[in-house]
Amino acid sequence: MTLGEVEWDEPSLVDAARRGDRRAFELLVRRHQDAVYSLAVRLVGPDLAPDVAQEAFVRAWRGLARFRGDARFSTWLHRITVNTAWTHRRRSARHQAQPIEDVYADSRPGPAAAAEAVELRRNLRLAIGMLSEANRIVLVLRDVEGWSTGEVAEHLGLTKTTVKVRLHRARARVRELLEEAPWER
Repeated sequence: MTLGEVEWDEPSLVDAARRGDRRAFELLVRRHQDAVYSLAVRLVGPDLAPDVAQEAFVRAWRGLARFRGDARFSTWLHRITVNTAWTHRRRSARHQAQPIEDVYADSRPGPAAAAEAVELRRNLRLAIGMLSEANRIVLVLRDVEGWSTGEVAEHLGLTKTTVKVRLHRARARVRELLEEAPWER
């Protein structure tokens, strides 16, 4: 990305934004908006995701002075997004099932396979939406976003063991829910 004629790396953009350069922060937003929005969709669903993403960037702008640079800017921004999503979920009277993208897409050809894949994704969304918030966030960050156990632990302020336990419980509960299919009763 360029700011004027100069190529800016991320640390330079962050430094400029911390000094109040709105254009630098705008470039940071452009670099990270897809990842923030995607994470927000996975955490709160498509209805609340735009609000969560926007609020996460507002919080990041307001909190730039507190960004120490110990972690990457993207890591810090993801943590803000997770916290913002939790806040929105607590405020929201409705608790929607969490969408999950085509991570589990079926590669077999044909309409029957496509229908099965659609049903599986729907059932996965419903099952993930029925998890406790603590287990859901660990599952989404680890299995959907692809974060390492260490990254999840660091971002959530948990031990690796706690993350592994929550992940195990979340996966087991999703399997149970997929077998029981309580939404079909």
